[in-house]
Amino acid sequence: MPSFQTTRRVEFGDTDMAGIVHFANFFRYMEAAETEFLRTLGFSVAWTQDGRRVGFPRVSVACDYTKPALFGDLLTVTVTVEKVGRKSVTYRFDFTCGADAIATGRITSVFCRKGDDGGMESVELPPEIRVKLEG
Repeated sequence: MPSFQTTRRVEFGDTDMAGIVHFANFFRYMEAAETEFLRTLGFSVAWTQDGRRVGFPRVSVACDYTKPALFGDLLTVTVTVEKVGRKSVTYRFDFTCGADAIATGRITSVFCRKGDDGGMESVELPPEIRVKLEG
């Protein structure tokens, strides 16, 4: 399965009063890394295809923390495709700062399109997307 690596500097506004990255910001970091990864594959988390809005809304997110990240730290985020299902994809996000493991997160997204009724409906991953996600 393919993987991708990016970096992110911890900004002052990302931290709480103790100077530690607020837990919720890891979810923002994961989303940004996922978006960058998908761009390298030639698509995004949302776009228009054949006149319909399509995308990858999240259905599950989680993050386990090992060590605090602090203001000014340069985090490396490694995105790995863990599983490609019929309609979904699960990513793993490994956060490190130098040699230190900081956190591990996961996002599962389902491929959806705007239905005729205006709502979202899950559909099978198109073959051209599946082949890129499977690497």
